[in-house]
Amino acid sequence: METLTAQVGAHRAESEQSIDVKRKSAIKGAFFSEYIDMFDIYLPVVALSPVLFYFQPPNLSSGTETILASLVFITTLLGRPLGALLFGIMADSIGRRKASIYSVSGFGVVTLLIACLPGYQTLGIGAYVLLVLLRFIDGIFLGGGYTGAMPLAIEYSKKHQRGFVGGLIISGFPAAYVSINLVTMLVFFLFPLNGLNSPYVQWGWRIPFIIGGVLAAFLALYYIFKVKESEIWESETGGEKREKLALTDLLRGKSGRNLLQVLLMMSGFWLTQNIITIYLPTGLLVHTLHLSGFEMTSTLLITYCVLFFSYIGSGMLGQKIGRRRFFLIAGPLIAVLGSALLYVLTTVPGLSLGTIMLLVGVLAVLVTSPWGVIVTYINERFVTDVRATGFGMGFSLSVIIPSFYAFYMDWLSALMPLALTSVVLLALGAVIGTLGAYMGPETKDVDF
Repeated sequence: METLTAQVGAHRAESEQSIDVKRKSAIKGAFFSEYIDMFDIYLPVVALSPVLFYFQPPNLSSGTETILASLVFITTLLGRPLGALLFGIMADSIGRRKASIYSVSGFGVVTLLIACLPGYQTLGIGAYVLLVLLRFIDGIFLGGGYTGAMPLAIEYSKKHQRGFVGGLIISGFPAAYVSINLVTMLVFFLFPLNGLNSPYVQWGWRIPFIIGGVLAAFLALYYIFKVKESEIWESETGGEKREKLALTDLLRGKSGRNLLQVLLMMSGFWLTQNIITIYLPTGLLVHTLHLSGFEMTSTLLITYCVLFFSYIGSGMLGQKIGRRRFFLIAGPLIAVLGSALLYVLTTVPGLSLGTIMLLVGVLAVLVTSPWGVIVTYINERFVTDVRATGFGMGFSLSVIIPSFYAFYMDWLSALMPLALTSVVLLALGAVIGTLGAYMGPETKDVDF
């Protein structure tokens, strides 16, 4: 009897150790998936923006240049919801692991293809068309990058650690932003940018893209050899392919109502996020505060280093007090305190660089704090059968309307000074996000 008990105990310990290894592998995979996904997304913003003229006809008007530049980023944005849908269905049908492998491999190949593109001097306008087309395809694969990886990691996490895991995963975003900036700064230093025939224009910008493609290849191999399929998904499906598409289950009944609530909440928090991650560096710091390139880069690098830790802290705080309660506290704080900080940065003249850095850091930590909780919360809002599709659609589809914030600022400028429109949109986004969270339940005690 004692021998049998010892054998059972040893088997149980071995099983728990095996699950622990799978858990760590899945969480690492999700973190690096977010990191590489964001690295790839910021490549055009950081590394390619200075040389877009390499792909475009010469002597364009400034308005035409702005439109052509924006298309490179908008097409990626439009591809992401499509990828989230396609790979979400795939993840719910054939498994989280396989969906992650296919999507990561896809955007790795596309990123390397972009690195090989010739310029306008070689292909004419076809060079620009190919760039936009590849970025759209890249967006599809990028939209699937987290759709399988994040549900897989959250499903493997212990219930009391989901908050930490969600915050850790999303911290891959600021880590990627810091990395791509450092890499690009190094490439700029080694290969100067000075006219069409300068080293950076001809081939220097390709180096960060090659690095992004190689990172994706390593991540795909990691999922192939190190990450096991979600045991929760396998227990629900028997590990077999589902014939019925998850989309039909997602859009009706309780899951359909859950999706609408998540889309409302995420639309609000995407709007506040875009004010910080897009408008703040391109509009506020450059055009309003007139920071030099070095001052702006230093401010953003310090801010994103802080965000790496604040995301993890938000996730842990949401685990302690509840995800819904966190949103209901953070939302009003963003609307009031966040808007006040942005108002000060926008309207008070003569702020010192140190003061600007401090205010930007506090503003960014406060406004983006919900994102340390969002990954876990959305996964907990959907049952296993539709979790990957629900997460992917809730996370990606909601980004489209808020991403046209610049148009909303232009419309509002008819009623108020343009500089104040960002303050109004920040408050509005926070109110929408809070309302969306209020309409949903608490999820931290949900069983998968």
